[in-house]
Amino acid sequence: MSLFLTSTGVAGGGFSTIIMLVAMFAIFYFLIIRPENKKKKKTEEMRNSLNLGEEIVTIGGMTGKIVQITEDTITFETGEDRVRIQVKKWAISTTAKMEAAEAEAKAKTPGLFGKK
Repeated sequence: MSLFLTSTGVAGGGFSTIIMLVAMFAIFYFLIIRPENKKKKKTEEMRNSLNLGEEIVTIGGMTGKIVQITEDTITFETGEDRVRIQVKKWAISTTAKMEAAEAEAKAKTPGLFGKK
């Protein structure tokens, strides 16, 4: 009955543990971190390329047309009564063009086993 581990057992176990940790980090990076960074970059590019007259949707769900853009704020009009609301650029969720492109891409993508 041996209560002590041999030196080869410790070294081999430590090496395989390190390999498993590196593999888990790689999987975590490629499945979670990298796609999230791509999504943030795409959203930031969209916010920086906004133009006057574009239809936008805020994070809170308000929609309207852009009437003024400054460095970090956007003013847009909502509805027929032309109420103007000013929000920070980070509060813009999508544009009408982005929503249309996403809907079109989703319509073209076949469902499970090629069926709609």
